Amino acid sequence: MSEPALPIVCLVDDDSSVRKSLSRLLESAGFEVHAFSEPEAFLDHVSAHFVPVAVLDIWMETMTGMELLAHLCARSPQTRVIFITGHEDLAAKAIVMRAGTFAFFLKPVNDVEFLSAVERAFNGVSPAPADKH
Repeated sequence: MSEPALPIVCLVDDDSSVRKSLSRLLESAGFEVHAFSEPEAFLDHVSAHFVPVAVLDIWMETMTGMELLAHLCARSPQTRVIFITGHEDLAAKAIVMRAGTFAFFLKPVNDVEFLSAVERAFNGVSPAPADKH
């Protein structure tokens, strides 16, 4: 009998240290992580695979997280999205939250709160009012 598949989280961030640390955190919590350094590679993946939860950086070199969200919503509207950013940007946060983003975190993320948001995203639970990071 094979092991049940782990829940998959796709992580898109152009910073290799962030990809590595968040991948380790998610894997330690029992998630399978598919990490992407380029938004375009992630979109190619989305066209061929179901993506239940995606963690996206807002500010990347080749495409902003907001642009990536627009492409993702067109291709996989059921994907729940959590944004992370290294720069406080209230306007960007307001835009992505209005667009249906599940949660928003400032880097470095609080591990417990971040994992809790990922769990809630998989369980279809609404974001907690405390998700104001």
